[in-house]
Amino acid sequence: MKFRILAGVAAAALIAGGVSMGVSAAPGKATSKASAAKPELGSFGVDMDGMDRSVAPGDDFFRFVNGGWVDKTEIPADRSNWGGFQILRNLSDDRTRAIIEDVSKAKNKPGSVAQKVGDFFASFMDEAAVEKAGLDPVKPMLATISQISTPAQLAEGFGAANRFGIDIPISMGIQQDLKDNSTYSAYVGQGGLGMPDRDYYLKDDNPRYVDARAKYKTYLTTLFQLAGFSDPEARMNRVYDLEKTIAQSHWTVAERRQVEKNYNPVAVDDLGGKMPGFDWAAYMRSSGIAGQNRLIITNPAPITEAAKLTGSVPLETWRDYLTVHTLATAAPFLTKAFVDTNFEFTGKTLSGTPKLRDRWKRGVDVINGTLGEAVGQIYVARHFPPSSKAKADVLVRNLTKAMDARLQNLEWMSPGTRVKAREKLASFRPKIGYPDKWRDYSALKIMPGDAFGNVMRATEFEYARQLAKVGKPVDRGEWFMNPQTVNAYANPLMNEVVFPAAILQAPFFDPNADPAVNYGGIGAVIGHEITHHFDDQGRKFDPKGNLSEWWTPDDVKRFEVFTAKMIAQYGAYEPLKGIKVNGQLTLGENMADLAGLTIAYDAYKLSLGGKPAPVIDGLTGDQRFFLGFGQIWRSKYRDAALQRQLATDPHTPGNFRPYVVRNVDAWYAAFGAKPGEKFYLTPEERIRVW
Repeated sequence: MKFRILAGVAAAALIAGGVSMGVSAAPGKATSKASAAKPELGSFGVDMDGMDRSVAPGDDFFRFVNGGWVDKTEIPADRSNWGGFQILRNLSDDRTRAIIEDVSKAKNKPGSVAQKVGDFFASFMDEAAVEKAGLDPVKPMLATISQISTPAQLAEGFGAANRFGIDIPISMGIQQDLKDNSTYSAYVGQGGLGMPDRDYYLKDDNPRYVDARAKYKTYLTTLFQLAGFSDPEARMNRVYDLEKTIAQSHWTVAERRQVEKNYNPVAVDDLGGKMPGFDWAAYMRSSGIAGQNRLIITNPAPITEAAKLTGSVPLETWRDYLTVHTLATAAPFLTKAFVDTNFEFTGKTLSGTPKLRDRWKRGVDVINGTLGEAVGQIYVARHFPPSSKAKADVLVRNLTKAMDARLQNLEWMSPGTRVKAREKLASFRPKIGYPDKWRDYSALKIMPGDAFGNVMRATEFEYARQLAKVGKPVDRGEWFMNPQTVNAYANPLMNEVVFPAAILQAPFFDPNADPAVNYGGIGAVIGHEITHHFDDQGRKFDPKGNLSEWWTPDDVKRFEVFTAKMIAQYGAYEPLKGIKVNGQLTLGENMADLAGLTIAYDAYKLSLGGKPAPVIDGLTGDQRFFLGFGQIWRSKYRDAALQRQLATDPHTPGNFRPYVVRNVDAWYAAFGAKPGEKFYLTPEERIRVW
């Protein structure tokens, strides 16, 4: 589990992370394949066998680059989708497992972080002990819920749920203040749904949603049955009806992206008047934020409605609601019957995944989500040599130079705004590979043989770590991803871009590959994250990282001409029959893909130092650059997973992301795309933002 940061507020999810475990390879003595002289893919960094040369690039660039791979690749049975990201995640899991097992075999000092990692993993892997414990580990929580008999106790129950990562309609988290990022504030936002989004409850025109509802009801009923509750179907119906009512007031995912709408400070003394029906004082005491004089409400209407519901819905229904949400949270860590029931819905129904992941893989996920930086420190020493970090640093510098050059000559942006934009770029802080300071886990108590208890204590530990930030200086060195995470993020409040070690591998980055491929791969990813600071939401944060309006109204109007075109272009794509990409929801990511690719191309040219690029295997530098870009998006999806992504994810599905090249003039020159081909755009139709 992880500590929730409210949707639409944070740049990245906060994941529990770590300190040295005393078992490591010496820095620089990496054992990864990156130390080999030959590129990991093909002769220069691209998997040429994965292409489909029978397809014209202008008809389907994704297929041209990845068609051979698509045809010969099956999605593993325990995965909902598969591609470059997932392949690297598998590699990262294997490496993390080896680290955990090495640590577990060592003689560890009692109370050391090494001992905690070993005991935590061993407790999760001990299925016999978990089966023997049955429901006992969660019974104290259920007993407390059963005693709720007053509105104040219900509010206290909500506060306790926050501490243990249980989803509720009034969810609380700690985050930098959007308008004063030198301080931390308490945020309260919408939550409390057992299905991924409001549309799963409210849309009747999609058979997948209708099917998910029926299976969700079965899931809730089964949880009540397994826990020995009477009248499980009646309890399920009460909970489902309540969740549907909650869903009706929820903001859509597109609405939640509008960051300025998520900033609504309310004085604590005014909460009862503005959002009546809920015992706010009891909630704040139980949540651990009683000393705050204000809360920042991210979604006022849903929170107002949820507050009313706590006063109008019978306590019996709320007890059932908290009970089954607690069981759903606990299910992955309980007996096989609970695990299988949970997977039947969350895995098979929502993601289309036919097979539960091996227990060791789920154990690695648990460790990554609780003691991630502890493992990450060893991961870096073993698999991320200083030479890789140095080369990535050069890429970032060239990308920053390229972006600065674009900003200097941007015709649609007013001169004053251009100055501020360059000031913002100059203050960027790129973070590459791993944090400078590792997290301290000394206060976390891990007990051998107590899998569920360890998860709960780790979750509460992270919650307490977040609460402790309030009133203290902001830690600008903090990372919100582990080094072994295959991903990257932009954090507007810190004015930073962050690239964990695990994504700095082929196909994204290979220190032995042709530079054109690296600039098309990780270069475009770096550019993507840099330009997030200037997209439709990132532009709302000033050069100091605070939420404020620093573009002129005319700048905004001119920018919105481009965004309208982008929304329309992506809104025409249809990944599933009858279901198109939500161009408004995916706008920021699509804009960042285009801008990132554009400045990565410029940065590649800068890297050549004025010299012509060599021709390799009959391919020009520009061709290799775009092949490197197309290759990183190779992906396949199960229909249920694709449905969920289209409904809830701000990213366009990976197999559609390479099509952004149709807006880049250099791509046309490189591959000769011409009128009449499916993805050809006239020069006037191409979207040129940066």
